[in-house]
Amino acid sequence: MSGVISRDVNGALPSLNQKLHCGIFHPVLRKWQCTENITSFNIMYPVFILDVEDAKTEVESMPGVFRYGVNRVVDELKPLVEKGLKSILLFGVVTHLSKDDSGINADSKDNPVVKALPILKQAFPDIIIACDVCLCPYTNHGHCGILRENGSINNNLSIERIAEVAVSYAKAGCHVVAPSDMMDGRVAAIKQGLAREGLDSTVSVLSYSVKFASAFYGPFRDAAQSSPSFGDRKAYQLPPGSSGMALRAAARDVAEGADLIMVKPGLAYLDILRQTRQNHPHIPLFVYQVSGEYAMLYHAAKAGAFSLLDGVRESLTSFRRAGADCIITYFAPNILDWLAEGKL
Repeated sequence: MSGVISRDVNGALPSLNQKLHCGIFHPVLRKWQCTENITSFNIMYPVFILDVEDAKTEVESMPGVFRYGVNRVVDELKPLVEKGLKSILLFGVVTHLSKDDSGINADSKDNPVVKALPILKQAFPDIIIACDVCLCPYTNHGHCGILRENGSINNNLSIERIAEVAVSYAKAGCHVVAPSDMMDGRVAAIKQGLAREGLDSTVSVLSYSVKFASAFYGPFRDAAQSSPSFGDRKAYQLPPGSSGMALRAAARDVAEGADLIMVKPGLAYLDILRQTRQNHPHIPLFVYQVSGEYAMLYHAAKAGAFSLLDGVRESLTSFRRAGADCIITYFAPNILDWLAEGKL
């Protein structure tokens, strides 16, 4: 029965990190537990949802990538779903809603992701819908958590708020919540919040476990309008030269019960992707081919350095070779076409 937590043979409740149902309740999730070549199951498409319902605006730094209002997104995604798209990752973009120091509109009734979820679930009942969980697009300071008066991160208040947002998205209908904030302890906080709502067996946590402080995020911050108003994120995202911190970050999230884990960015961190795969062979592993990687390949191909197909195919192959089960990529529309044409 929904919302009931079963006990073991001794009458004890299972710990959150021992629960398996949240990783296999959907056919796509079950596919992520398996190793295959590049198929539509290995691709997740990032989608920006704008707080202007009828809008469609192109991201200047990412030609071919758009932000969609809730009244446009179904029509835009329908051809891709018909071509075999299996999963999407939603990002909210606010241009008219107010921003404050705690991200009040990260999960308000007017939040574009909250509004889009029931619409998308009704239109596409078979695809997996994941939601990025972070405060940076919704705070007036653009950082990923709640700040102290001196501008540093208040980790405890941050994970409390992030868990609230994750639970709100889960209650609105998403299958996967994906915390990208890199706060300590947020996976455990989210798991506990889902358990309190009886959602711990029907919503997965995809943690941005190994997220580096990278230069390759620039176009995304343009797309999501989420740049920090001061300072940077180096105090909570990982140093690019550190493999030891990457090991510890992944191990931390796995210990807290993450169902799926991620390395971000991709191409510059293939060694970290491989390291994470070797240390966590039993957990589906994602890699994010981030906005800067998209722009780099797009503009190089446009300049004639190589064909877009060849460049994207080689990058996808490298991700799979290093151990990724699923690749989050803005090239998903192209990839679906290439798969249909037998080019991948």
